[in-house]
Amino acid sequence: MQRGGRDSNTRMMVVQSILLATGLLSWAAWGLTWNGVAPGWWLLAVFASSLIVYPALVLRRYVRMIVKLIDECAPLPSADGRQAERLPGEEVEFPAADGHLLTGTILTGNPDRAKQGMILFAHEFGSDRTSCLRFCGPLLDEGFDVLTFDFRGHGSSSPGGGYRPRQWASDREVSDMRGALAFAETYLISQGRKVALGVFGVSRGGSAALLGAAGNPSVRCIAVDGAFSTDTTLEHLMRRFATTFARIRIVAENHPAAFWRFLRWLLYREYLKRFRCQFPSVRAAVTRLPHTPILFIHGERDSYIPVAQSQALYEAARGSRQLWIVPAARHNQSVIMRPDEYAARLVAFFGDYLNPAAPARTGGGIERHHRSPRVAGASDRARRDHLVGAKSGRASLG
Repeated sequence: MQRGGRDSNTRMMVVQSILLATGLLSWAAWGLTWNGVAPGWWLLAVFASSLIVYPALVLRRYVRMIVKLIDECAPLPSADGRQAERLPGEEVEFPAADGHLLTGTILTGNPDRAKQGMILFAHEFGSDRTSCLRFCGPLLDEGFDVLTFDFRGHGSSSPGGGYRPRQWASDREVSDMRGALAFAETYLISQGRKVALGVFGVSRGGSAALLGAAGNPSVRCIAVDGAFSTDTTLEHLMRRFATTFARIRIVAENHPAAFWRFLRWLLYREYLKRFRCQFPSVRAAVTRLPHTPILFIHGERDSYIPVAQSQALYEAARGSRQLWIVPAARHNQSVIMRPDEYAARLVAFFGDYLNPAAPARTGGGIERHHRSPRVAGASDRARRDHLVGAKSGRASLG
């Protein structure tokens, strides 16, 4: 503890020394100029130029380094659609909000249970609509219908226009979500059912779910697992990359907060130029959902997306919200670590807000450790296992 304090004091002393030397140089340049010494003008010009040129070079280096790392680390998602044959439902096609054609499947809930409403499922990056079976099996058992679809560039939905999906929810994924919501509304109307939707998204799909649902009165509740806001996540990565690769590590570790915000703005401009898409703030979208209950789920040992991301979104939410931090779970693995409790919480959450006649079963607050609630019976679990198959699989980032 003392060693960490000494290291921190040392860093601060170095930074203060650099600032002091800069101030002395500026004072000397001004003094020489004030006294009519000709070299003072040159010294002042050099100093003034350094205040502009050096930060510009540092920012340019950071932007290039981070854009290259993020772009090269982004895997290409599968887009063959063959796994969709596993889904026991009705395949549908519908346009995104920008007109791009998407493919989805409507899964009908257990016919032996009363209709509980429809849930729109948004899969994680690098996966497809079939992943809903791992997450939504208990909801189907309880009588909820599920509309699951492939984001563009995934499964059977083509990327279109040279767009390459990345781990961050861009304006394209927001357009996909809004198109899926509009289709779900039309479907419910055609069935003579109440237009009330639940939304469930995982990782990048959770981020897109929050963005796409903002301002939509048909969305009655939202559950997200491992969601994150692009702006704060990028800032986290920028700090990590900069301190890892910067030549002057002490300087990189002591940049003010305004520096990182400005660097993030530069990154967004570079993304727009290179990738031709924008990355809206999920954190800002959450504030536009004041009347929509939100359930945040996050793995305690998530090494891709820090738990602080869900905690920040939870704090930004203005309405009814819950945060469940799943002990020992990694990214996208909460459903595997605590399958029964995961199922019970989802069923209770969506049951509360999509079926107003049901007694209230959920509460607010942050939870880390708890007893497992009662879940579906053995016959329901057998049906779910038949649909889902093995409860294991590689987690994807996004």
